[in-house]
Amino acid sequence: MAQGQYAPALIQERTIAFIDADKDKPRYTDGISFVPTLLGQSKKQKQHDYLYWEFHEDGGRQAVRKGNWKLILQQVMSGAPITELYNLKQDPKEQHNIATNNPRKVAELRHLIEEAHVESPIFPLINKTR
Repeated sequence: MAQGQYAPALIQERTIAFIDADKDKPRYTDGISFVPTLLGQSKKQKQHDYLYWEFHEDGGRQAVRKGNWKLILQQVMSGAPITELYNLKQDPKEQHNIATNNPRKVAELRHLIEEAHVESPIFPLINKTR
């Protein structure tokens, strides 16, 4: 092999070791390695039970998606967020907020939001210290 050339097996081994999140995974992360997908082993790919995300813009927003359900909290920093609930199978364009008619589903998904959120001292969302 000429200088500057690398064996494909060596590159693959080192790449997998670098991106495999299950190896030496920090305790605070909820990430899942996508190496099985990259290796064409989609049946071995682990999945999240739900997806959570948040944005700090426009008064703060939080959302969670679990199955066909999506809960959105708007104006989170106000202390009285606007709650929106959608069944994406029946309403994929999110045009009909059904939160008031489904308090149990709202409570279930809110619990997931509370479980997933990690407050940041640099970018506070819930506990504003300024």
